Amino acid sequence: MEVQSETGPAEQELIERVINIKRVSKVVKGGKRLKLSASVVVGDGVGRVGLGHGKASEVAAAVRKATARAKKDMVLVSTKGRTIPHEVKGKYGASRVLIRPAAAGTGLIASTHVRAVLEAAGLRDALSKTLGSRNPYNTARATIEALFSLRTIDQVAQCCNKTIGHYVARGAKVEAVQGHAG
Repeated sequence: MEVQSETGPAEQELIERVINIKRVSKVVKGGKRLKLSASVVVGDGVGRVGLGHGKASEVAAAVRKATARAKKDMVLVSTKGRTIPHEVKGKYGASRVLIRPAAAGTGLIASTHVRAVLEAAGLRDALSKTLGSRNPYNTARATIEALFSLRTIDQVAQCCNKTIGHYVARGAKVEAVQGHAG
């Protein structure tokens, strides 16, 4: 569904998931100043996803700031139907994430923070394992780093100035390179 905004061209409806809200404090001369911190994942459900972080004195304002930042920092993810083209690892801080493609109908087998990112990107079948720190923001950022490093066979062939047939073994099924000239 397309929504016409007053300030710009038509935008797709975006998927927004709040992954973390916490209270943070700053010690000043007069005592502690309390604020709220929010982390939000935004995606269009067809391969674009972003993560934002915002702080404010109210929850709604913090979520609004985080959402605006996530929309600004959206990246394009290479997908293969409802899953990813190959196994990939991502790291951010002490958090590490391993994501594997899965057969159709498997669903998303992932932690809550990884699942939020994968759903926002439009993936429906994938397996994942979270290693190291379980910090919500770092885990989500590691997932985005992993997804950003994905490459389809088309992209690899184009990058190396080769044909797709160079990478596909002889006698391989035609379904492996659907719709691609090789």
